[in-house]
Amino acid sequence: MKIFKDEPTIEFMGKRFYAFAFSGLIILAGIILLITKDFNLGIDFTGGTMIEVSFKDDVSVNDLRKLLSQVGHGKSMIQRIGEENKFFIKTEQVFEPGKEEAESTTAADKHEGFTGEIKDALMSEEERQLNATDKLDLNDASEKQMMDFLISRGIDGDAAADAAKKLIGITSENTSGLITSFSEIEKIGLPAPVMSVLKENTFLGSFTFLSTESVGPQVGHDLRGKVTRAAIYSLLGMLIYIGFRFRLIYGLAAVITLLHDVLITLSFILLFNIEVSLPVVAAILTIVGYSLNDTIVIFDRVRDNVKLMRREGGSLILNRSINQTLSRTIVTSGTTLCTVIALFFFGGEVIHSFSATLMIGVIFGTYSSIFQSCAWLKIWEKKLLGRKKT
Repeated sequence: MKIFKDEPTIEFMGKRFYAFAFSGLIILAGIILLITKDFNLGIDFTGGTMIEVSFKDDVSVNDLRKLLSQVGHGKSMIQRIGEENKFFIKTEQVFEPGKEEAESTTAADKHEGFTGEIKDALMSEEERQLNATDKLDLNDASEKQMMDFLISRGIDGDAAADAAKKLIGITSENTSGLITSFSEIEKIGLPAPVMSVLKENTFLGSFTFLSTESVGPQVGHDLRGKVTRAAIYSLLGMLIYIGFRFRLIYGLAAVITLLHDVLITLSFILLFNIEVSLPVVAAILTIVGYSLNDTIVIFDRVRDNVKLMRREGGSLILNRSINQTLSRTIVTSGTTLCTVIALFFFGGEVIHSFSATLMIGVIFGTYSSIFQSCAWLKIWEKKLLGRKKT
């Protein structure tokens, strides 16, 4: 598919030093940021517990921090999700080399203890009193807990299971994940004995935990090492493949270009304080593969043009190769970017960091394929052409 009526004649090689300077400034800024602050590592790499909590009423970050301070978790990371009354609460367990996990409680015990402390801190005094009287909080109970509770109050097993399933259905349908009033329960047509038990023996709490996630500090430390090795091995593998498929100078140019993409992306991750989690690492590796694909298409055209344009200089061959594949590059990158932008704005908070990283990578991966990959081949023009520079 062509988007240009005639083949473009843009002088890309003449602008290569501007491209080198532009990329160098961004990477230098990233290095300075790294010196002044560290990456915002998620619990995948630091270890800790992440809770997604939804509230029935309006709550501010400051209000939450005050409540958490009462149980010693005032320094936890608290992040509002969009404009809703939903928040991420994260506590970190920084890995200490040489300290065995067995010396303290297990990771599972820490997770359970942390979630229990958070629930206790977020409860109102009225909710604590209701809990003390053995009343069940329907917004803090699983389907099995609801069923067992109804059975313990004399409800038949099948009726209890059906009621519990319908109650969970209400929370699934509501974006808040909460049952806000008993009138919602009355609408689902539960038998009168079940409704009577629910009204007399249960209450609707003001919040619910939508999800909890826990990673031990040792696991986080191991993941950091594995991610680093995965990135190094992938670059080495690409160097070997491209060197075999084309020539060594093509492989070197491709790996330098991919390293450029990774460093640029990491610089923006530092700048925007994007949380580095496993999905973000997956996005970075996706960027490497995406950028490499575009680069190989251009290199394939360069290889053909070196044979067809034997009497021409390196700049002319490289410029023509980029211009001949420019339509394909713009169309492919443009459609991919549209998808990533849609993910960024409409995909939700959970994949926000992933889509933001992808968006940065697609933009600069396309830029590097055009302005960086062939620019590095230009440096080795003599080896590229197999003759003296023209």
